[in-house]
Amino acid sequence: MAKEIPYKIYLEESEMPKAWYNVRADMKKKPAPLLNPQTHKPCTAEELEQVFCKELVAQELNETDAYIEIPEEIRNFYKMYRPAPLVRAYCLEKKLGTPAHIYYKFEGNNTSGSHKLNSAIAQAYYAKKQGLKGVTTETGAGQWGTALSMASSYFGLDCVVYMVKCSYEQKPFRREVIRTYGANVTPSPSMNTEVGRRINAEFPGTNGSLGCAISEAVEHAMTHEGYRYVLGSVLNQVLLHQSVIGLETKTALDKYGVKADIIIGCAGGGSNLGGLISPFAGEMLRGEADYKIIAVEPASCPSLTRGVYAYDYCDTGKVCPLQKMYTLGSGFMPSASHAGGLRYHGMSSIVSELYDQGLMEARSVEQTSVFQAAEDFARIEGILPAPESSHAIRVAIDEAMKCKETGEAKNIVFGLTGTGYFDMYAYKAFNDGEMGDYIPSDAEIKKATDMIPRFPGNEF
Repeated sequence: MAKEIPYKIYLEESEMPKAWYNVRADMKKKPAPLLNPQTHKPCTAEELEQVFCKELVAQELNETDAYIEIPEEIRNFYKMYRPAPLVRAYCLEKKLGTPAHIYYKFEGNNTSGSHKLNSAIAQAYYAKKQGLKGVTTETGAGQWGTALSMASSYFGLDCVVYMVKCSYEQKPFRREVIRTYGANVTPSPSMNTEVGRRINAEFPGTNGSLGCAISEAVEHAMTHEGYRYVLGSVLNQVLLHQSVIGLETKTALDKYGVKADIIIGCAGGGSNLGGLISPFAGEMLRGEADYKIIAVEPASCPSLTRGVYAYDYCDTGKVCPLQKMYTLGSGFMPSASHAGGLRYHGMSSIVSELYDQGLMEARSVEQTSVFQAAEDFARIEGILPAPESSHAIRVAIDEAMKCKETGEAKNIVFGLTGTGYFDMYAYKAFNDGEMGDYIPSDAEIKKATDMIPRFPGNEF
């Protein structure tokens, strides 16, 4: 007899993952390596160590070890807010009148308000272990900046954050949380760096982008002794750390004999989506199971659904290595949408390769539709979701309504990666009827993709 599934499935601390899962180990066709932008040769560990922490570079380049042990100090920190619950959305199911079973993995039970702390604490740990003075980074919505400021404070590291200008202005309280944890936060593009001054000159009055903020943070790290740059998404090492999301989700489902049919995550740079789906994608790669995986991105910044698969700069200032990914071009300037964490021109190389291999599908959704789903969810399930997570909510509701039409009782799992308590300007704009939907034209996207570097092996 099947066990009754509770509203919240909690794991014991003893059931928390003791190792991160590296999906690349199970990929027969690996993601393409990072390239040196000058030589177009694969980046060496020595080159990457000029920007990143040594141990994180080793994780970035590791394609063979399926599991990498989580240091005890990191696991002890995780225990302050993990294991995170897997919630059965009974109230949402009832309201929708769907036979589908809806589950969401809730990552908002920490002060950063999101999943970002899973990687921030790991990266700060390795920086401290290396004897560094501090770290630099970028942040979009502010969740990563908050998480890294928390982690840096815990280990006594200096933390310098470049925050995308429109988010800096839209989310003043988010930046104050960052400052409360002792970090220095600057709107990007700024006049503090050479690349920031160049971007401001090229794009007067720009609202900024994650690509801009990355460039500034990298320059700051490389011009200040004892600092390294850390990134909150996109990189292999980040998706590795975020695999705790998917590992806990799978353990919770297995406890009740539930097999997911559809797995949904919002997609900006790919950290939350990649972390959620990695163990499930691993089963698909090994031929053990099959799932329908859906990446959901904003229609205003549609890298998977309208971008090209090519080597491109990870940043607007073109100072970072080249990465093969689905991209709109590093010069693409997204509109000032309220989902600041999804305003990135490219996508993780792991997510891009899985998508290119047909192991997942992608959908783009418009902002007003996303906020309608967010408000419906808040009123029904009692959690105010972040705009980023609400992209996944939108498609989860859409899939549940399809089940209502077909009568299928599918198991739908999505990632609720954060809370929206610092996004009230966005909710106000929606409630006041002042929110619009911006969709870039083909000409705008072509203008940006035409600037992607062309060289032998990078034809698209």
